[in-house]
Amino acid sequence: MNDIPAVRSGHSRGVAFGLSAYLIWGFFPLFFRTLRGVPPAEVLAHRILWAALLLLGLVLATGSSRQLRAAVSTPRSLAALCCSTALICTNWFVFLHAVDSGQVLQSSLGYFITPLVSVLLGGLVLGERLRRLQTASVGLAVLGVAVQAWLVGEVPAISLVLAGSFGTYGLVRKLAGVRAVIGLTVETSLLSPFALAFMLTLWRSGESSFLVGNPSIDWLLLAAGAVTAAPLILFGVAMLRLRLGTLGLLQYLVPTLHFLTAVFAFGEPFTGAHLVSFGCIWTGLAIYTWDGLRGVPERGAQGRAR
Repeated sequence: MNDIPAVRSGHSRGVAFGLSAYLIWGFFPLFFRTLRGVPPAEVLAHRILWAALLLLGLVLATGSSRQLRAAVSTPRSLAALCCSTALICTNWFVFLHAVDSGQVLQSSLGYFITPLVSVLLGGLVLGERLRRLQTASVGLAVLGVAVQAWLVGEVPAISLVLAGSFGTYGLVRKLAGVRAVIGLTVETSLLSPFALAFMLTLWRSGESSFLVGNPSIDWLLLAAGAVTAAPLILFGVAMLRLRLGTLGLLQYLVPTLHFLTAVFAFGEPFTGAHLVSFGCIWTGLAIYTWDGLRGVPERGAQGRAR
C-alpha cells in the first residue's frame, strides 16, 4: 500500500515531463517563425552546432561518456547512426523550410502521417504482421494524401518527406540500439563540422545573420540548440515513468498544435479539400490508436527504454 503514492507521483512526473517535451515540439513553428528572416540552412547549422555542444556537455556531466564511446566504436551502431544523421538532417531542414515558406499545415499533415508510416515500415522491413485495422488505417492515410493531390491539385511533398524521413529515422534508431540522448549527441556531432564550415563561409562572405548587430537574432540562434536538445531530454525522462500507450497518445499533441498554429496563428488556408484529406488521416489515426489500445497490452516503458 505504501508504494501506491510513490507510483502515482512517478506517473504524474512522467506525464509532466512527457507533456513538456511534446508541448515544446508542438510550439516549434512559433519559435522558428521568429527566425523567418534567416535562411533555413543557416538556422539548421546553428541548431546542429549549439545542440551538439550542449549534448556533449550533458553526456560528460552525467558520466555517460562510456556509452558514447561504445556507440561510435561499434561498427553496426555507427553505420546506423550515420544513416539516421542524414535522415534527421533532412527532416529538420524540410521542417524549417516549411515554417519559412508558410507551409506549416503541410508539416502538421506529415507528422500526423508519421505513426502510420512507422507501422508500414515495421511490416515491410521488420516483418511485423499488420493487423486488419492497422492495414485499414494505413490505407486511409494513403487515401488522404491522394485526395489532397487530386482536390487541392498538388502532391503534399513536404508532408511526405517529413513523414518518410522521420518514420525511417525511428526505424534506423531502433536498429542502432542506443539511447535517445546518446544517439542525438552522435548525430549532431557528426554534422557539426559541416555546420561550422557553413557558418564560417557565410561569415566570410558577409551573408551571415549571426553577430552582425542584431542581438535578438543572435540569442534566438543560440537558443535553437537548447530548444532542440531540451524536449529530447524531457522525453527520455518521461519514457522511464510512463506506459508506452500513454506516450503514444501524447505524441498527437505535436501535429495538432502545428495544425492549430498554421490555421489560427499563421492564417494558412484550410479548405474543404484539406478537410477531406485530413479527415481521412484523422480517421486512420483514430482506428490505429483504438486498435493499439484494445489489442496490445501495455508494457511499462522501463522494459523498453534504452
